[in-house]
Amino acid sequence: MQKIQPEYTNFQYSLKLPPDNKFFEKYKSYVDNKTKEKESDNEEYVLCGQCFQYITSIASKITVQGSHYHTFANPHGIIFSLGCFRTAPGCGYTGPATYEWSWFSGYRWRIALCSKCLMHLGWLFESHNGERFNGLILDRILQPE
Repeated sequence: MQKIQPEYTNFQYSLKLPPDNKFFEKYKSYVDNKTKEKESDNEEYVLCGQCFQYITSIASKITVQGSHYHTFANPHGIIFSLGCFRTAPGCGYTGPATYEWSWFSGYRWRIALCSKCLMHLGWLFESHNGERFNGLILDRILQPE
């Protein structure tokens, strides 16, 4: 009987491990330097908590339905604390827009991912008249104190 050898292809594994402190300190100093360059407009960064990709700015914080912060549970009972942001240029979006289980009345949603590491960071909410905002999961992003 002939033994069949599997064919191996060249591929890479993408592991989502938390970065070490040295990397964080190096990146933080980079962000600090960039922030100093932008002192004239006081822009501060919001970063992906996993890969430190720029997601949005603190200046993009908005109030939706009376608050910037919201806490919701999805149909599976998972609780999310969100912050609302006008834009999140560091996010990409996936999936069809749906009104099903929307946490914001009159808004449909799509999943928001970090455009660099693909970490689920929240949702893009869009109303029927085109108003849009991002609900970002607070424990998955880094904000200045």
